[in-house]
Amino acid sequence: MRKIWIYIAAVSISLWILIPIVYTVIASFADIRDYYAHLIPQKYTLRYYEEYWRLGVGSALLRSIQVGLLTIALSFIIGIPAGYTIGRLKFKGRDVIKLTILFFRVLPIVIMAVPLAVLFIRIGLYDTLIGIALTHTAIALPFVVLITSSIFISIPRELEEAGVIFGLSSLQVFTKITLPLAAPGLSAAAMFAFLISWNEVVAATILSYLNRTLPAMVLTPYVMGTGGELPDPYKFAAATIMIAPALVFMAYIRKYLTAMWGAAGVK
Repeated sequence: MRKIWIYIAAVSISLWILIPIVYTVIASFADIRDYYAHLIPQKYTLRYYEEYWRLGVGSALLRSIQVGLLTIALSFIIGIPAGYTIGRLKFKGRDVIKLTILFFRVLPIVIMAVPLAVLFIRIGLYDTLIGIALTHTAIALPFVVLITSSIFISIPRELEEAGVIFGLSSLQVFTKITLPLAAPGLSAAAMFAFLISWNEVVAATILSYLNRTLPAMVLTPYVMGTGGELPDPYKFAAATIMIAPALVFMAYIRKYLTAMWGAAGVK
């Protein structure tokens, strides 16, 4: 009986998640007049996707991927050393530093984006991918630092000490023992950083004009030149354009993470 209830709960949760996604995809192909006449559209069209593509969805998608990868790189350059320091070294004020990191994450992005726009205009980073990536790094960095610190805490010190006994230097211990064991967790941190960058729209809109990322382009109400509210099918098409690449990325990362967890366990 218990298994039946677990099965029912699992199916209910799956339907709760999948039905809106499936309906969003279906409605994104619906003819405008047919969409408002029927709950399930009867006539379909590629018009909305064609218009979005004509307005530069392909280029915006490429820019979003580039910004996401830059965000991962910058977050790791800063976040891995910081996470290792917080997770491995014992020093006074470590808990205060963790709370401070969380505090900066609470600040609304608009408070940070507007002054940055003025600064970037002055130094030539406005409407550039690196400017957007730097801002996304500031948003993602608290997560990366906290995740990596938890990862390094979970790695037994005895393994590192064994490496030292076998003659490895501190750098070799980190690169040959600590990093391989932390790799699955670091991949999860990379996924978080990428998805934060992928979904961020406020800063990307404020800090760019021509070189906008995908969410900044498809979620701007006036992107179609209508001068007003967009019809629902356009919104569903925009949502599908946003969701599809993210789902593909998460599915790939999930498969990769599973393989890495197994490899780390063998090591």
